[in-house]
Amino acid sequence: MMVPPVLVQGVNKSYGGRSVLTAIDLSLAPGEIFGLIGLNGAGKTTLLKIILDLIRADSGQAQIFGIKADDLESRRHLSYLPEKFQPSRYLKGMEYLSLVLSYYGLSLDLDRTLDLARALDLDPAVLSLRVGSYSKGMGQKLGLLGAFLTDAQLLLLDEPMSGLDPGARIKLKALLLAARRQGKTVFFSSHILSDLDEICDRIGVIHDGGLFFTGAPSSFKTQFAEKSLEKAFLCSIGGQYS
Repeated sequence: MMVPPVLVQGVNKSYGGRSVLTAIDLSLAPGEIFGLIGLNGAGKTTLLKIILDLIRADSGQAQIFGIKADDLESRRHLSYLPEKFQPSRYLKGMEYLSLVLSYYGLSLDLDRTLDLARALDLDPAVLSLRVGSYSKGMGQKLGLLGAFLTDAQLLLLDEPMSGLDPGARIKLKALLLAARRQGKTVFFSSHILSDLDEICDRIGVIHDGGLFFTGAPSSFKTQFAEKSLEKAFLCSIGGQYS
């Protein structure tokens, strides 16, 4: 039996007496793209940070490739891009990428870096500029470039589409699908539900502290008799749309 890249068991988390996550159980399969859906404040980022041991659960546990999340060894085969990605504005793009790769004991492969930059619709010329001169979209692409260059078996991406124009989103989705074909696992959150519908093997829906659905996007739409993931989601949480 293959070890799941991510395993969450009975995770609970509260802030100031308010329950954010309640009895969360989740297991990811190797080589799948899993998307996490929820309203702002639903607990998506909290769950990702618990998996990464950036915050501690009140109870329950998370494992990465069979290793408990509080063991530094669990980070060896993952790459993480936070929702609010803010590298030092004084670093040049290439300097940032070299720093990221050094954490994995890797050196920068210039040709591969330039190829991946183009694949993300990032002008390779900007990698010689300081990050402080980047637009939001350029900065997001730099963070994604660093994540892909690590060649990690698990990609944890919090709102990776943030700040990207439609063309860049299409290119990112192509890279995520390519990662899946290579046997890598992708776990990401997004408010752009059409993107999740397009590329995810499974989704998880968080609302009122619970993970009340995990499964294929098509199954979720069928369950709520809707043709779009957006409308199915709103229906599932009792929302209204016109």
